[in-house]
Amino acid sequence: MNESIDTRIRSVALNIRKIREYRNYTQEYLAMKLGISQNAYSKIELGYTRITLERLIQISHILDVDTVDLLSANAEDLVRLHTTK
Repeated sequence: MNESIDTRIRSVALNIRKIREYRNYTQEYLAMKLGISQNAYSKIELGYTRITLERLIQISHILDVDTVDLLSANAEDLVRLHTTK
């Protein structure tokens, strides 16, 4: 059970990173928008920090994606979805 949760956390973190890169945003930019350090933000993308629902919603707003997309889509499909908008 914990392994599948850890896998999902890494998947969400990868989705966040891929969309951030697609938008050409830096980690520093997202960290600044979130009011945290770049190091703290990096740990989110690496899956080392478990984020709250509130933080996930903040990130999705900054990246201009639906929160549910970050949770359900894989990174490649997510980027493809947002390149066709």
